[in-house]
Amino acid sequence: MIGICIATNWEFEATLEYFNVKENERFGYPYGEYFMRTINDAELVFYSSGIRKVNGVGGTQYMISEFKLTKVIVAGTCAGIDDQFSNLDIFVPNRAVQYDCTVKEIEPLIKPSFIVDITLTEYGNDFHTGTIATADKAVVMWKDYLELKENDITIADTEAGAIAYICRKNNIECIIIKGISDFPTDERNGDKVESNMEQISVYLENTPKVMRKIYDGYLKRFI
Repeated sequence: MIGICIATNWEFEATLEYFNVKENERFGYPYGEYFMRTINDAELVFYSSGIRKVNGVGGTQYMISEFKLTKVIVAGTCAGIDDQFSNLDIFVPNRAVQYDCTVKEIEPLIKPSFIVDITLTEYGNDFHTGTIATADKAVVMWKDYLELKENDITIADTEAGAIAYICRKNNIECIIIKGISDFPTDERNGDKVESNMEQISVYLENTPKVMRKIYDGYLKRFI
């Protein structure tokens, strides 16, 4: 069985709508809800994990143990970092890193032990790829955005790198499919709260669009 991990409530609501999931098909577990589907003869369990690394890892480990998963696909939104790309672009990263695991004043931002390389050769190469960076702190402040740009990060989120890490510990494949919902905005010369609210507004508008693009054009290919 393959697990499809979805972090936020908005991403999961868009997923429920896309797959026309009825109330009696939704089941609770300690981290959220899940439902089942069969696509291309593959049995899938779609599960909401909740946001940030602890929930993502906890929910994924639960599902790995409960359903004997052979693969986990992390599907959802991300912040854009590399500005050659645009909102709604979809990525399948070939590297996942965690960047909040060091004392960055005296250590590298990203330690090798928290890097997960993802092999994608069997899936072709006609898709955007790159490095996804994960931290419990979302990329909201402009200084965080600039720091990630300086470290050649492509996109960023708050779960995927940790989920890839725990999948490696369980010796199962992890594929990450993420779409850019928003880019951080430069709040330095304006109101920080207002700037963040503008970014959240863009995120909420683009989340269902990203999820549809992932399910329409990518999911079947990677299961």
